[in-house]
Amino acid sequence: MDIPDEEIGEDYSDAVMPGQHWEKRSFTDCDFTEADLRELVTTGCTFTRCDFTRTDLGESKHQATAFRQCTFDRTVLTRSSFNSCSLMGSNFVDCVLRPVTFVEVDFTLASFVKAPLYDLKLGGQRFRETNLSEADLRNADLSKADLLGARLLDAKLEGADLRGAVVDANGLRQAKLAGALIDIDQAIAFAAAYGLVVS
Repeated sequence: MDIPDEEIGEDYSDAVMPGQHWEKRSFTDCDFTEADLRELVTTGCTFTRCDFTRTDLGESKHQATAFRQCTFDRTVLTRSSFNSCSLMGSNFVDCVLRPVTFVEVDFTLASFVKAPLYDLKLGGQRFRETNLSEADLRNADLSKADLLGARLLDAKLEGADLRGAVVDANGLRQAKLAGALIDIDQAIAFAAAYGLVVS
């Protein structure tokens, strides 16, 4: 049976489909609630407004795949990897994220409120206008990450590596920064945000 390249509103809830390989497939408004998608491999796929609540995506691998405005609620992402992917506007709630690998991923407008992101390697990723409020980013590698406009209210950044990251000084004022690594330019911008004069 031929598998359609584009699926809209399909119900995959509770489906058991481990070890699938999907290439250049498109899913819109599809429900993957509590589906078993362990070891799923996707290449060039697009998921738009799909629901991955309690989905098992453990050990999955995603290459050049887009997850746009998707819901990841209590989703298992253990040992999964995302390479050159977009997670733009997606919402992550109480997900199992350890360990997970992100390489050249766009998290613009995504939400990781209270997410456990500590110790993760997130250097170079794009977090523009991402909601990281109360996220645990202790000791995370955020070097050279793009955090422009990111919401960092009460984000735990103690011990995080922020060197070379693009970040709003006002955003840093809202975060918990004890022991974080920053560069000279960031230090000057941070001081200026507090009204200090560097001479």
